[in-house]
Amino acid sequence: MTILDRRAFLGATAALGGGSALAPLFPAWARTGTPGLRAPMATLSGAEIALSIGHTMFETGGKTGHAVTVNGTLPAPVIRLKEGQTVKLAVTNTLDEDSSIHWHGLLLPFQMDGVPGISFPGIKPGQTFKYEFPVRQAGTYWYHSHSGMQEPMGMFGAIVIDPAGPDPVAYDREHVIVLSDWSFTHPHTIYRKLKSQGGYYNRQKQTLGGLLQGKDQPLKDRVMWGGMLMDPTDISDVTGSTYHYLINGHGTGENWTGLFTPGERVRLRIINASAMTNFNVRLPGLPMTVVAADGLDVQPVETDEFQIGIAETYDVIVQPGDARAYGLIAEAIDRSGLCRATLAPQLGMAAAIPALRERPLLTMKDMGMGDMGAMDMSGGDMAGMDHSAMGGDMAGMDHGSMKMRDPSVAPQVKMGPGVATLSPMPADRTGDRPTGLEKVDHRVLTYRDLKSLAPNPDKRTPSREIDVHLTANMERYMWSFDGVKFSDKAEPLAFRHNERVRVNLINDTMMPHPIHLHGHFFEVVTGNPGHHPMKHTVNVLPGGKVSFDLTADALGDWAFHCHMLLHMHAGMFRVVTVRHEEEGA
Repeated sequence: MTILDRRAFLGATAALGGGSALAPLFPAWARTGTPGLRAPMATLSGAEIALSIGHTMFETGGKTGHAVTVNGTLPAPVIRLKEGQTVKLAVTNTLDEDSSIHWHGLLLPFQMDGVPGISFPGIKPGQTFKYEFPVRQAGTYWYHSHSGMQEPMGMFGAIVIDPAGPDPVAYDREHVIVLSDWSFTHPHTIYRKLKSQGGYYNRQKQTLGGLLQGKDQPLKDRVMWGGMLMDPTDISDVTGSTYHYLINGHGTGENWTGLFTPGERVRLRIINASAMTNFNVRLPGLPMTVVAADGLDVQPVETDEFQIGIAETYDVIVQPGDARAYGLIAEAIDRSGLCRATLAPQLGMAAAIPALRERPLLTMKDMGMGDMGAMDMSGGDMAGMDHSAMGGDMAGMDHGSMKMRDPSVAPQVKMGPGVATLSPMPADRTGDRPTGLEKVDHRVLTYRDLKSLAPNPDKRTPSREIDVHLTANMERYMWSFDGVKFSDKAEPLAFRHNERVRVNLINDTMMPHPIHLHGHFFEVVTGNPGHHPMKHTVNVLPGGKVSFDLTADALGDWAFHCHMLLHMHAGMFRVVTVRHEEEGA
């Protein structure tokens, strides 16, 4: 195991004018800096790596709380590997409860995937589990616990895998950026409060003052939403009212700083390791060129802002031309809070902290009502709607409560108290600007902007197609696939080995859901045939539909779930099983 202690050389680089004097002495990924409360993220590499899971006290925002960490740091150390090597990771659990590590996005034997009860038994207290697998890919990934509520308590870290051959992305310097949300309230307590009141943490509800100032929806629209037992401000379950938003374990006031020399091409490997927060990411005054998504190279595309769903990764290139501080802004999609880090030519500089932008409101489109989402609802009530625009009738709507629950829309969905709505007109929203960025006056990345750099490897037409509905009763905080919670003995999704299947994810809820499939990459169908982006996690917008083509080439049992931790915990989880045809899959 090789450990590179960046603290030692950061002191030297600071003494020599911010690091540029020593820059040639260190690899690009090592040249960074942070004047915060804690040491920079350590980096582990080599053929054998030792990790220890334990309890640590963590400080941010002037307060200290209890964390579950790897090797005593939050985030955990960066693991740096090389494509083509074999790695052995000895993980010791010093907790008094079972634990695990899942290697998010890595292609490996399912027994090494790290999901207790599916791919292995978990790691008992006081025991060491030895993961061993060949490294089959390059790119930006991450790792985290798949046990209980350990992940939101701090058990996550970055994985960077260097390519075996030349890197198609040219850059002079690199920074790993781990986004996260942190609360001093225990996640079990957060979950219990949400079960008692779905909007418990929403402090941005519409008010009389907002109505009088013209900032909120007109009263008639509010009555309509109220009749459906829905809230157009219900965008994030857990908000800045309880979360501290962090970049590399630093809050805004702690000002994590990444160094650059003007004119350099700087690669930012951005990972959303949050439990419950999708972030909108921007660097005001500095365009970003997206060069990789979920670890795999894409054709470079320039943008000014992008939304990163929980568990997604994006690599971007920026080229600061001026010797000044630039703000790296990660703003929660509901605009209840943000985190500012700084890119600067020397330590001690701090970029401006922007004001939070106006919080967004959901629309009819977010309810899966198709083009009605473009309607101006400020003109009155539902009386003026063209009902034929909804497919010929209003059969799917209960006019007493305005709740859409027509079982014929999705016959495979098990109807019951856990399914409040079914979207009557779910739309492909891969070309839509994501939640909260619909009206900003600059470029915003969409999935349709992403094209894989290499041609898609499997050119076969899918042999079959399946629908998977993302279902919920948000008011009662019940989450599921097809109306069935995992704990209700949900049947696995079965695939034959190497078969090609189109999976349609249909979001019947009014929140985006980052859906992750273990052990595989899939092609997100975006209208770029032959160069669809290959991803392991896809964010499905409210009332939207995302299709992906899957080649089921990894034998075994694999987790498939929403990566909003509390949604997964509540039941939005399923097992995908891949078997040879003679085994009955």
